[in-house]
Amino acid sequence: MTEKANDPAVDVTLEPHDAFAHVDDGFERLWTPHRMAYIEGERPTDEAGHGCPFCRAPGRTDADGLIVHRGEHCYVVLNLFPYNPGHVLVCPYRHVSLYVDLTDDETTEFTALTKAAVRALQAASEPHGFNLGMNQGAVAGAGVAAHLHQHVVPRWGGDSNFLPIVGQTKALPVLLEDTRQRIVAHWPR
Repeated sequence: MTEKANDPAVDVTLEPHDAFAHVDDGFERLWTPHRMAYIEGERPTDEAGHGCPFCRAPGRTDADGLIVHRGEHCYVVLNLFPYNPGHVLVCPYRHVSLYVDLTDDETTEFTALTKAAVRALQAASEPHGFNLGMNQGAVAGAGVAAHLHQHVVPRWGGDSNFLPIVGQTKALPVLLEDTRQRIVAHWPR
């Protein structure tokens, strides 16, 4: 037994088991297939080197590694799975897991790059506020616990809605490379 799709302009004969896919239920669909790379992808390791995304990124070109700025001891990179457009991470080059294990020079640059990231994001996209923070250890929520990184997340009034809360989905209106270029263009000189 087959049935026609609900749209008379579509002349598709459907099998009973897939007819539901063509029934208008009043919902818009937000497809995010790029998230499967994270879900099914290679998980970061605790080891320095190729298994650590924050050790690997500086060895790539800025565009391929999503690098926004390179300093002497630390660098700034876009988050591959951002909470909001412009979500960057400040990372030391050295594979170290705890803030207290940074050298004095690393700490100074880590702080300066965090401030520069806020300034660049303010100029590039005029957010209403920021979340700044580090999750140290897996129990604290660190996705890559072995390599220290600080989140700089721009926030706008009303940027939280039902999608992240109910649907565990975040709609991002801009491509990562476009975001990277915009932040780089506004990076303090």
